[in-house]
Amino acid sequence: MKAYVFPGQGAQFTGMGLDLYEKFPQAQELFEKANDILGFSITDIMFEGSAEALKQTKVTQPAIFLHSVILAKILGDNFKPEMVAGHSLGEFSALVASNALTFEDGLQLVAKRATAMQKACEKQSSTMAAVLGLEDEVVEEICETIDGVVVAANYNCPGQLVISGEVDAINAACEALKAKGAKRALVLPVGGAFHSPLMEPAREELAKAIEETTFNTPICPVYQNVAAKAITDPIEIKQNLIAQLTGAVRWTQSVQQMITDGGTEFIEVGPGKVLQGLMRKIDRSVTASAANIE
Repeated sequence: MKAYVFPGQGAQFTGMGLDLYEKFPQAQELFEKANDILGFSITDIMFEGSAEALKQTKVTQPAIFLHSVILAKILGDNFKPEMVAGHSLGEFSALVASNALTFEDGLQLVAKRATAMQKACEKQSSTMAAVLGLEDEVVEEICETIDGVVVAANYNCPGQLVISGEVDAINAACEALKAKGAKRALVLPVGGAFHSPLMEPAREELAKAIEETTFNTPICPVYQNVAAKAITDPIEIKQNLIAQLTGAVRWTQSVQQMITDGGTEFIEVGPGKVLQGLMRKIDRSVTASAANIE
């Protein structure tokens, strides 16, 4: 079975989407529509902005979403998903690509999500750290022993887990994890504790917007981050999307479930190759490639 996967924050690069804009009238139309919806020229930042400008959450999230969704639309009849999933922000791309959300509604939700997350980050000093070389259970156990807020946030692949929380708690957890034998426990250059209880203000803000948005039954099952299983019911999709901001990205578990359910060919739709790299670490028996528009 063919599975399409959509990347999250961190996959951005200067110049992203320019080839699509120049080659395909449909892409140009959608990018211009996005500029109108967002109220600023995101294409200018995507195509020729600095890496610093592209790193702002309010730009990064819509930029990656646009690159992924527009690429899926250009694939046209070649885009025949039997299952889809997206990593964190990528879940919105997956929902639009599978027709659960319209392009316009998806973009508006992503823009609101980015703004809400930025505000939550500014409220409290918080961060994330990548932990390499330990079993998930060990990382979870260590996090529970630390004073303050620190939780497992991104289960990226076996032996690679990202933790999220208050700065002091993250620093203490990193020391404890190294003492436990982690190859690395490295604080990441991010401005907030995504996928942790500290995102509660953002969750509340986004919940209202999601509840007011119409969701349809997708054309294929969507493997959502917090559930790590096939979902097609629009009400359930909404609930999981709201829970995602404070819940963990269970990427390893989602991919493993997709493989159990028959996924054999995984195609990454969007900028970069992050998910292809993770796929090889999760299960080498399946193929992982980039969406090809040539």
